[in-house]
Amino acid sequence: MVTLADIEAARRTIAGHVLRTPMLPAPPLSALTGAEIFVKYENLQVTNSFKERGACVKLAALSAPERRRGIIAMSAGNHAQAVAYHARRLQIPATIVMPVTTPFVKVQATEAHGAKVVLHGETLAEAQARAEAIAAAEHRVWVHPYDDAEVIAGQGTIALEMLEDVPDLDCLIVPIGGGGLIAGCAIAARAKKSAIEIVGVEGTLYPSMWNALHHGDKPCGGATLAEGIAVSNVGKLTLPVIRELVADIILVDEALIERAVNAFLTLQKTIAEGAGAAGLAAMLAEPQRFRGRKVGLILCGGNIDPRMLASVMVRELERADRIVSFRLTIPDRPGVLGHIASRLGELGANILAVDHHRLFLDVPAKGAKLDVTMETRDGAHAERIFRALADEGYQPVRIARGAELQ
Repeated sequence: MVTLADIEAARRTIAGHVLRTPMLPAPPLSALTGAEIFVKYENLQVTNSFKERGACVKLAALSAPERRRGIIAMSAGNHAQAVAYHARRLQIPATIVMPVTTPFVKVQATEAHGAKVVLHGETLAEAQARAEAIAAAEHRVWVHPYDDAEVIAGQGTIALEMLEDVPDLDCLIVPIGGGGLIAGCAIAARAKKSAIEIVGVEGTLYPSMWNALHHGDKPCGGATLAEGIAVSNVGKLTLPVIRELVADIILVDEALIERAVNAFLTLQKTIAEGAGAAGLAAMLAEPQRFRGRKVGLILCGGNIDPRMLASVMVRELERADRIVSFRLTIPDRPGVLGHIASRLGELGANILAVDHHRLFLDVPAKGAKLDVTMETRDGAHAERIFRALADEGYQPVRIARGAELQ
């Protein structure tokens, strides 16, 4: 069992090598959720995630012969980068096995820190099996991403810092992959403040810890924005800690994770990857549970592919009716497109894209379908535009998300 003393020792180990990240109030997120939110910005670490803490503690504990043998780890990205970074600092040869589904930005960053990257398998479980085989064949030291006492102790230093900065927190909401982060934080937080509530959060596609605690059989698998917590196997060391110290685990779907990523970017002006935004997603899922309480969120990572981040932003604009698409039925003659463009301008819409369809069989030969994607102010503005186009006989149909306004 990892103890508070182990976590305090870990903090001495990482001093000067890992950033003591800021813990700051987040008024825009507080207004969004109804709780008083404070964010721990672990995305400001050199490798942009909390994983540096556990990796630093683990590697610092290796003996000289172990360092010469080299290390091996498996990871979807953040543990990989952290291990690679601190291995290079300590001059330890490092090999990292990553699933082939890992975002390229994380693979590239890991290689940039000097590690050898092996891409293998679709899931972390498959990557782990390959890493264990390499460890046995090459006699390398295994650096587990979560099921390791030194790693757990290193992650627990986050909670020590959070309660030093905001001692009267009522609750910590912590993302769960294999459980190293929440186990370390729960041990530290409950030792310092026994009444504090620790709530975990997993994606609905990977409810592995929820299953373990509830003897459930929810399926694990699928493409998720929160690949950092897409773990099918829970830790043997972390499970009993979570069972004893964590009050509950909230499951969040992909739409809420996307919304939380977008909220961090647009409201808080900071970048969160899917796993990093999971705590906020839990608050969006159950706002009544946290309303009026003082909540600490760990923005545990900011390594998101820029293309994916851009996609999330556009999708959220569509969900908020800030970008809408209508399909119009029009007469196919000169001047109609110009009239529609002018009319949309008068209505305050900004046209983003236009696409003609002249071969659809559900319109006359002298007619056409016109798909118009436009930027609007909000849902009410989109509704006014829809009604205006309907009044002019263009028979608009909403096509952005397959929904039709009647």
